[in-house]
Amino acid sequence: MNWLSQNLHIVWSLLLDHLWLSIVPIVLALVISIPLGWLAARYPRARTALLTGTGLLYAIPSLALFIMIPAIVGLSARSPWVAIIGLTLYGCALMVRGAADAFGSVSRETMLAADALGHSPWARFWAVELPLSGPVLVSSLRVMAVSTVSLVTIGAVIGISSLGTLFTDGFQRGIDASIITGIVLTVVVAFVIDAVVLLLGRLAMPWQAAVRA
Repeated sequence: MNWLSQNLHIVWSLLLDHLWLSIVPIVLALVISIPLGWLAARYPRARTALLTGTGLLYAIPSLALFIMIPAIVGLSARSPWVAIIGLTLYGCALMVRGAADAFGSVSRETMLAADALGHSPWARFWAVELPLSGPVLVSSLRVMAVSTVSLVTIGAVIGISSLGTLFTDGFQRGIDASIITGIVLTVVVAFVIDAVVLLLGRLAMPWQAAVRA
């Protein structure tokens, strides 16, 4: 407790950094994965390439990816955007398959009915496919969000500021309180973001509450 009270301002700053490095990739991965998942669900020829390609991204070790990105895009090795790019790629690796399964769960009969009612493909997507795929999308998003919060800590190994800094600094200096604080706060952030995603999903799909009732 003495260590935490003396270093509260540092912990708070690292917590804010961790939130930023978590939320931005989660949002970016979601925005990228929805159209890719839709393409994979609607075009069988594209499905294998998209799912295999994005799935292979997750096979790349996170530390190796964070080291490769600066060389590829010309960023400083300690730039937070290195972590954001890497985590967005990992998020897509998880989310594209989930989005494909979500859109694939919408039956062909439902889409034909929407076409018969005069919906354009664009209107059908927003009014029929996206709402009906919502529950599976939210489930996949929750998994991706929690994974992203955890992976943010890896960036601390190459000097990117986050709660992972409490791990590396605490280990190097032999400060158990720093390590424990980093672990606890990372778990708390994961729980909070998961709860926010679940809440936003329920607000966006109020009819699901009626179905459960």
